[in-house]
Amino acid sequence: MRTKVTLVLLLLNVVLFFFIFTFVRKWQTDRIWEESRRRVLGPEAAAIQSLTIIGGRLAEPVRIEKRPEGWMLTKPIEWPANPHAVSRMLNELMFLEHETSFLVKDLPKSGLSLADYGLDKPRLTLTFTAGLNSALPAREGAAAPLKTVTLRVGDTTKVGNRLYVLSPDGERIHVVGRSLADSLALTLDQLRADTIFNIPLFEVRSFNLQTAAPANLRIRLRRDGPRWLFEAPILTRANRTEVELAINGLNALHTKSFIDPTSVPPEQTGLTNPALRLTLEGNGRRETLLLGNPAAPVRAEGKSPGAGAGPGESPPEAATEFYAKMEDKAPVFTVAFPDQLFAILRSAQEELRDKQLLSFDPRALTSITLGAPNRPELTLQRLAGPQPLDTDPWQIVMRTPNQAPQTLPADLAFVRRIIEKLLLLQAQKFLRDAPQALELENWGFNRPEREITLNFAAKGTFAEGSLPTAAMPSSVTLLIGVASERENRAYAKLATEPFVYLVDPEILRETPVTVNYYRDRLLRELPAAEHAGTRITGLSLTDTTTKTVLFSRQLTGEETWSQALAAEPETRRTALVALLDQLRSLRAKSFVLDSFPPTVEIAGQARPWRYSLEATLSLVGGTGIQTAPYTLFFTERTGGGTQLAGSPEFNAVFEADQKLLDALFTLTFGPHDPGPAAPTPVAPVAEPKLPPAGP
Repeated sequence: MRTKVTLVLLLLNVVLFFFIFTFVRKWQTDRIWEESRRRVLGPEAAAIQSLTIIGGRLAEPVRIEKRPEGWMLTKPIEWPANPHAVSRMLNELMFLEHETSFLVKDLPKSGLSLADYGLDKPRLTLTFTAGLNSALPAREGAAAPLKTVTLRVGDTTKVGNRLYVLSPDGERIHVVGRSLADSLALTLDQLRADTIFNIPLFEVRSFNLQTAAPANLRIRLRRDGPRWLFEAPILTRANRTEVELAINGLNALHTKSFIDPTSVPPEQTGLTNPALRLTLEGNGRRETLLLGNPAAPVRAEGKSPGAGAGPGESPPEAATEFYAKMEDKAPVFTVAFPDQLFAILRSAQEELRDKQLLSFDPRALTSITLGAPNRPELTLQRLAGPQPLDTDPWQIVMRTPNQAPQTLPADLAFVRRIIEKLLLLQAQKFLRDAPQALELENWGFNRPEREITLNFAAKGTFAEGSLPTAAMPSSVTLLIGVASERENRAYAKLATEPFVYLVDPEILRETPVTVNYYRDRLLRELPAAEHAGTRITGLSLTDTTTKTVLFSRQLTGEETWSQALAAEPETRRTALVALLDQLRSLRAKSFVLDSFPPTVEIAGQARPWRYSLEATLSLVGGTGIQTAPYTLFFTERTGGGTQLAGSPEFNAVFEADQKLLDALFTLTFGPHDPGPAAPTPVAPVAEPKLPPAGP
């Protein structure tokens, strides 16, 4: 039984394979043959290597060849071809199909000839060469054989707006669509690419620029990963954005018109000594533009030279028309060169230079050391884990002779501010690239007003353009000098580079060598007393001059401050609640002294502390409740927003925060505040006496 089933299945498979190879294959062969029968050209249309066009709108034959860098016009001039025009022609030839066709040998039967179809002297002739595999194997190293195909285009049909085309073998006339003639009937200007540089920005590896004699300044910029560097005439960093904008500006240039070299003498074009020689180097190719003398100023498109921008329009970019040519090509042409781009390239040594003095990753910064004349050195140090973060805490490290280093927590906001100011520090002017010793002394570098050293976790974080990658340092020092005449100008240079820059003197005010400037303004932050924390259980405010207790209260048991202050007037209750909040998170507005003296100087006079504020802290923990005192001293209010506070615990004198200041004002001055002045009573106006009435 199984044998019979196997034989039946085998027989069905044989029938199925017979059907596939006999009928399905025939259908596919018929479809492919039908498609190829309508195609005018064979497979050679897919491997075109060159095109020659004669007639149409062309005054002379044009030849286009395929090169490694793209399609090139080789006759009548050598110039890159318009890629869109060539692509359209290739697509038309590859997919050229006829509506109908008939044999040339049958024409005499109807009394017609090639002349009746405009094919004896075709108005347009297209000849192309195609690389095809020969039936015979080519010798090793020999080029693939080329096949030459000629296509003649005749008149249009009387009906249907189609064309007569003579087949390459001359045996058949095809009726094809008019799109073929439209793709071939182009002028030389339309077949010629109007772009000048063809190396895209991402491929550019170097950018060279040379000005005309006698200056003959040579500038070379090189791409180094994401950065650009000057290699000549100096070794330094370039401004990546400006360099890439300049290269994009060059890639956006277009030819305006081509010049007959016999009509313009060489001395008029100025190309024997070009004003600018611009070179872009890419992957194995380079392009050089020679920019000669101005030909004429360029008007804004569609506007007269004096016309401005219309409503809602941006003003037209001013440009000048120059004579130009590519160094490796003979044609001379004119180009509308933007005036702004020309000015930037003429001063490329400064305009394309990186004005930013420091370039580094803030997360790799481990410490900042600040130095100034007659001041002890101050260091800001990051307290980072294995992975540095922007939120890492910082500390102040103070070093004094014959003493161990002392540390204080630093204010993260102020550390971030100084890092930001250093990153944004830019040169207002490049003063000297090779200064003399006398100049350095005049600019104050013999005793810098500020010496800032940045240390990094990994070598090479700070990228100095004048050093190779292997030699990049793990730290950098910025020197800031001030001239002897003190004309509110600051000068900067890196310790490892000779270049001197003029910078904004604001950097000196942003980088004071003062501990109190960087000290953390948050002096105390009490943890919440939910399960294990700290409560304020007592509060007392005393006027030390008169020995008057302005407020005193001690919580009992589980009493809360809301319950304790319920009987207080609304104004005092609000002030006391604010005072308690400020004591839980004590913050200084700014620091005045880094020590706590018994008296403080106010308006040039030493005065004792006016008020004392004592709080009792109850620490709730697993071992029970422990109490600790918390004392602050205050001066009288010295201004509308200034009142000094002192803390023996933190050994500091600081300006009180505005909220703390307002709460104290209510408690200390409130009882003596007479309130708003009563309105002055208005005296009654006496009525005028009237004269007695007459008889």
